[in-house]
Amino acid sequence: MAVRIASGLLFLLLAASIVWAFKAAPFWESFGAISGNAWGKVTLIDLYSGFFFAAVVIGIVDGFWVGVVCFVLLCVLGNVVSLAWLAWHGFTMLLSLAERS
Repeated sequence: MAVRIASGLLFLLLAASIVWAFKAAPFWESFGAISGNAWGKVTLIDLYSGFFFAAVVIGIVDGFWVGVVCFVLLCVLGNVVSLAWLAWHGFTMLLSLAERS
């Protein structure tokens, strides 16, 4: 239950931050500034690598096409998608993993 609550709270925080950022600065100009910086490029590689592996986990649990759809959504919406998924599946998944051990 704590996983669902924590994921849900982080989901709300991230979603609110996204809304605030869209109002505060133009997305494509900001993206250009980030991708123009060496550490910004490293951060984007890190971010999208995480999206890919989150989509792989989602695909293993929920099926290939759900994983593909979630990967696309992750690339567009970010970790709001993985947090929503974790809030929905996290507790059950952790219980299942604990039973296997």
